[in-house]
Amino acid sequence: MRIDVLTLFPEVFEPFLRSSIVGRAVSSGLVEIGLTNIRDFAHDRHKSVDDTPFGGGPGMVMACGPVFEAVESVSAQREGQPVRVLLTPQGRLMDQSAVRELAGHEWLILLCGHYEGFDERIRVGMDVRELSIGDYVLSGGEAAALVVMDAVVRLLPGALGHEDSAEHDSFTDGLLEYPQYTRPREFRGMAVPDILLSGDHGKIAAWRREQALERTRQRRPDLLEDREAPGGSRGEDD
Repeated sequence: MRIDVLTLFPEVFEPFLRSSIVGRAVSSGLVEIGLTNIRDFAHDRHKSVDDTPFGGGPGMVMACGPVFEAVESVSAQREGQPVRVLLTPQGRLMDQSAVRELAGHEWLILLCGHYEGFDERIRVGMDVRELSIGDYVLSGGEAAALVVMDAVVRLLPGALGHEDSAEHDSFTDGLLEYPQYTRPREFRGMAVPDILLSGDHGKIAAWRREQALERTRQRRPDLLEDREAPGGSRGEDD
């Protein structure tokens, strides 16, 4: 897989790309990640990428020219058609199904905004998918791009230490993850549930399923409503 990030602050990403799961995936060749500075495509001596909004108002707006040129330049660097993702609080709310969809593509371009957002013609005139990581506003799209990369890369075959690790994550089957424990068996009066020490894998699986359902009922009942709605993912007893 190839991921290109178009940003005004490429230095934000460099430590991330050397660390943890993403860093290992880059080192092992599972993913290539390119960083492009949108400011390199500005043509005035100040390298301006923004301007004041027509109609007045606070802040600055990212201009069409440098963004279009940056995307077109990166898109022309290799064969194939990239999926262009515009990171914006107005986009589709990112969930695990959206992550799986993105992970199924060979090439992503993540476009990070800044200031008061993008000139609307960037969205209208460019083939992009709009994506939001949550109902809040960030100073720029860089943090969102880091979230997207981390979520996508960990789904690539071989990125995690165990092949089944991603299959047991929260939201993978529409539920929150069951409680996890490791050594020691008892810590400050808190003991590991006996069922996990039984060696009975069938009973352990049933316990984990029950715990996942109960935790989801308590913390995110909306997820169960989505599962039970017509056209939802699966019912509780599937």
